This record gives sequence, structure tokens and C-alpha cells, in this order.
Amino acid sequence: MAMGGGGGGSRAVPYINVTPLIDVLLVLLIIFMVITPLKPTRFKALVPSEPPPSTEPIKPNPLTLVVSIESDLSLKLNLDSAGATNDTGPLSTKLTQIFKERLANRAYEPGKETRIDLPEADRIAKAVFVKAPRSLKYIEVVKVIDAIKGAGGNPIGLQIDDLAQ
Repeated sequence: MAMGGGGGGSRAVPYINVTPLIDVLLVLLIIFMVITPLKPTRFKALVPSEPPPSTEPIKPNPLTLVVSIESDLSLKLNLDSAGATNDTGPLSTKLTQIFKERLANRAYEPGKETRIDLPEADRIAKAVFVKAPRSLKYIEVVKVIDAIKGAGGNPIGLQIDDLAQ
């Protein structure tokens, strides 16, 4: 019997021993089962009670600016007359004057009082809300928004007023 180099001798068969991998897997499974909190069987909901009725009227924020568009297309800034939608010049003038006064008085927007990383002009409260009836044409509201943006108002919020026609 000759020992030759070419016949079908024994070759190494690739074999992966998975026993240590299963041991590691079981240890990790046990660790995660212990660490994972148990699921609560019920939740306790704390519903706040209704606050007692207050007879004291709520004072509006003095920095709030509301431009109301009336059904006759006249404008009011808070409660003062501010022109009409076809002539928004008086509204722009009043808003520009208010913003200049706020800059001089340092009337900062809530939350931006200590933000020294922003320029002082950006910290001033310039939020304006537009209140208009639903029946009003969109173009009239856009004219007012353009006037507010031209005066420096930002951000601009929209409110729907259900005024009768």
C-alpha cells in the first residue's frame, strides 16, 4: 500500500463549536430579563380637579398685540382704531412706533430676557395676532399681514372670529 498524495485522504472538515456562543447568549438573555422593568398591570391616572371659579377678571398680557379686522373692513389695534384694509399705513405706523418704544424700554419677549446671544432687536416682543371673521375675503387678511410684516411684526398668528356678517 502506497501512500500517495492524490487519493481521497482525510481532509479537515470545518466545524464551528457553538456551545460557547449558546452559553454567552443565555447569559445575555438572563441579564436582559433581570434588567428589563416589569410591565405595570395598571396605571393610576391623576385627573386634576376643576379649579374654583374666579370672580377676578383675567388681565391680558400687556405685550399682546391683536389686529382685528371688522366686517366693514376697518382695523383695530387692540381696542384703538388703526385705519382700514385698503389703507394699512396707520396700522404700520402704530406698530413701528410700538416696536421702537419696546426696544427703548427693553420689553423682551418672555423667555428671551437673558438670551444675550441674540441681537437686542430680535429679543423684543413683536408677536401680532390677526383676528378676522370667516366671511372676510382672504386678500383683505393678506393686506393686513403684509402691513404687519412691513412694520417688523414676527411671528404673526391668525385667529378666526365668528362675527356675524
